[in-house]
Amino acid sequence: ADTACKNRPLDLLFIVDSSRSVRPEEFEKVKLFLSEMIDTLDVGERRTRVAVMNYASTVKVEFPLRTHFDKASLKEAVSRIEPLSAGTMTGLAIQTAMEEVFTEEMGARPATFSIPRVVIVVTDGRPQDQVQGVAASARTAGIEIYAVGVGRADVQSLRMMASEPLDEHVFYVETYDVIEKLTSRFRETFCAVSVCALGSHGCQQLCVSDGASHLCDCYQGYTLNPDKRTCSAVDLCAPGRHECDQICVSNNRSYVCDCYEGYTLNPDKKTCSAMDMCAPGRHDCAQVCLSNDGSYSCDCYEGYTLNPDKKTCSGTGVCAPGTYDWQQICGSGSQTCDCYEGFILNSDDKTCSTNNLISLVTAEESCKCEAIAALQDSVTSYLEALSTK
Repeated sequence: ADTACKNRPLDLLFIVDSSRSVRPEEFEKVKLFLSEMIDTLDVGERRTRVAVMNYASTVKVEFPLRTHFDKASLKEAVSRIEPLSAGTMTGLAIQTAMEEVFTEEMGARPATFSIPRVVIVVTDGRPQDQVQGVAASARTAGIEIYAVGVGRADVQSLRMMASEPLDEHVFYVETYDVIEKLTSRFRETFCAVSVCALGSHGCQQLCVSDGASHLCDCYQGYTLNPDKRTCSAVDLCAPGRHECDQICVSNNRSYVCDCYEGYTLNPDKKTCSAMDMCAPGRHDCAQVCLSNDGSYSCDCYEGYTLNPDKKTCSGTGVCAPGTYDWQQICGSGSQTCDCYEGFILNSDDKTCSTNNLISLVTAEESCKCEAIAALQDSVTSYLEALSTK
């Protein structure tokens, strides 16, 4: 248990060559290699699943990915594998892997789970069928291929089937007696990229694999602290951090843009355009609205003045003494002239004349006037007589 690799979950298939060139004792070495490899893996239904395929001129799926989820049962199943003897149909084996092993029905997890699909091919000979095109199709389908050659294995064929980079996916040993040495190589390969899957990496938010090591990172809106493990929230609305034209509003590790009063947000959700604040219904000016760069001010018609509330208007008093040239009556609101009773407005719309029709009086009023005139004449004559004495 102490040597177990807590690797990231894999769907792992071993394809082992059991053609006639592999002697029985050598095939037992291969099975020992498989058992030791299983010991290094973090095996489980939700962790690494293992399948084994045996091939020669025919192909046999010894057990699929869905069958064994513990090391003991896996190793027991490996111990029961028997060689097939004739032929080396490596291309057929890889084709069968695509069609029968890496399917959800046979235990492979859906592609949406992003579980790597890995093949380790162990062979000591030259393929008797075409492997280059089949292997290319497998790699295109997302299957990572490692090729292990033993003794007389054709190195060129190994390179044709393996994934890039080749120096990390092609292995060679001279005899089956030393194949177990590859166990530590594969353990390093699978464990080196799995540090972030262990849960003990110490990163507060994000763990990023970096070869055999790892780095910590933070979600958007956070920054890595000097301890290189923990994260602190950053102000995305700080100068230089956002693209808002006018106002930046922080919003759950992100931000949204807004505009000043009198402006509206453009479709790009970043820039702003001035609104027509003097459009009907947008202002509260009593008489005149003046647009002013996204805002507005109120004004009044001629003859009115703006009240202290800066919205309503009052007459300016143009009819006050000395402020007009009309003869009798000035109407402040309309700036028109009128006349007192008994007078009419002349054609210049400013001066007044006596209305003769209106000056006609009744007989009673006429008698009163004559009596007053006679009294005035009598008083005048009396005063003149006194002055001559």
